[in-house]
Amino acid sequence: MHTSVTIIGAGLGGLTLARVLHVHGVPVTVYEAESSPSARTQGGLLDIHDYNGQLALKAAGLMDEFHAIVLEGRQAMRILDRDGTVLVDQPDDGMGGRPEVQRGDLRQVLLDALPADTVRWGHKVSRTRALGGGRHEVTFADGATVVTGLLVGADGAWSRVRPLLSTATPQYIGKSVVETYLFDAATRHPAAAKAVGGGMLMAPSPGREVFAHREKDDTLHAYVGLSEPQDWFAAIDFTDADKATARIAQEFDGWAPELTALITDSDVAPVLRPLYALPAGHRWERVPGVTLLGDAAHLAAPNGEGANLAMLDGAELGQALAAHPDDIEAALTEYEQAMFPRSAETVTDQMPELDAHGLIEWFAEKGK
Repeated sequence: MHTSVTIIGAGLGGLTLARVLHVHGVPVTVYEAESSPSARTQGGLLDIHDYNGQLALKAAGLMDEFHAIVLEGRQAMRILDRDGTVLVDQPDDGMGGRPEVQRGDLRQVLLDALPADTVRWGHKVSRTRALGGGRHEVTFADGATVVTGLLVGADGAWSRVRPLLSTATPQYIGKSVVETYLFDAATRHPAAAKAVGGGMLMAPSPGREVFAHREKDDTLHAYVGLSEPQDWFAAIDFTDADKATARIAQEFDGWAPELTALITDSDVAPVLRPLYALPAGHRWERVPGVTLLGDAAHLAAPNGEGANLAMLDGAELGQALAAHPDDIEAALTEYEQAMFPRSAETVTDQMPELDAHGLIEWFAEKGK
C-alpha cells in the first residue's frame, strides 16, 4: 500500500513528482505558498533538454502537451562581442535537442495534468519538525498543521524542509542579474531586436554580460549580469527605476548601443536578482521519511540545467516510490544515490566568466 506523499512547493520539480505519482496511482498533495497559479509571473524561456527535462516529461506522459507549447525557432543562438560584432550566428535547425518553452506554459501543462484538488494554494510553510518514526509535521503561516509519513521539499532556494536534513544554507556567489523586458521589439526596439535575433543572444565579458531571449509576443527578456558584492547593489535605489537603469547602464559604457538598449530601453523597471548557491556537492545522510529535490537539494548558479534537473529529480523520485510501494526508505535511497552525483557533476560544468572569443573557445572544448 502506498503512503500518501506530501510535497512542499508547486514549481516544476514538485509538480513533475506529483504528476508521476498520479500516473502510478500514488496519493499526493502539494502545498504551495502562492495564492494561485497566476499569483506571479513564472519567469522566462526554458530550454528543455533531451537528456533530462524531456526524460522527465516522458515519465509524466506529457510529451504531446510539451510539443504543443514549444516556441519554434528559439534554439537559434548569437554570440556578440561588446562592440556589437557578431561572432556566432547559429540558426535553429530544429535538431538542437533543447526546444524552448515559456516556464509559465510548462507549469500550466503540469497543473492541468493533475486532479484539481492536488495543489493546495496559499499554504506558506513556517516550520517543519520531525516526530520520529519517519513522520514529520508541517506548520503553515496560518497555524494549520499536517502530519505526513513522507515529506518532499520542492520549495526552492530557501527551503523550509531542508533543515530537517542539512544545516547548509545558500551563499551569495558574487554575482547578480538585473532583468529587463522590451515589448513589441520589432517595431519599438528594432536595433535591439536585430541584435538578439530569433532566439538567444550572449554578449559576455569578464564581470559584465548581457544575455537575452526572444520570448512570445515579440518580447525581449534580458538578463544583465554584474559580478559585484551585495553592498555594491545595495547602494543602488531600485525603487527609482530611472536612476537604477542609468546606474546599471553606466557599467556598460562603450558597449554597442544595440546591446545597451536592452538596459536603457526596458519597458519595465529593472529587477535585481542576486544569485545564490548551496555548497558544491551538497548532500545529507539518509533521514527516514523526508527528502529534497531541485533547488532545495542542489541550488547552483544559473547554467541552463536547474529546471531540467528539478524535473528529472521529480520524475525519478516518483518512479522510485512507485517501484517500492512497501519500502519508502529503499525508494528514497535509490533516488538520492542517483541524484547526488548528477547534481554535483552539473555544478562543476559552470560556464566561466570569459569574453566572447573565450566563450566560443570554451564551447568548442566542451563540444557544445
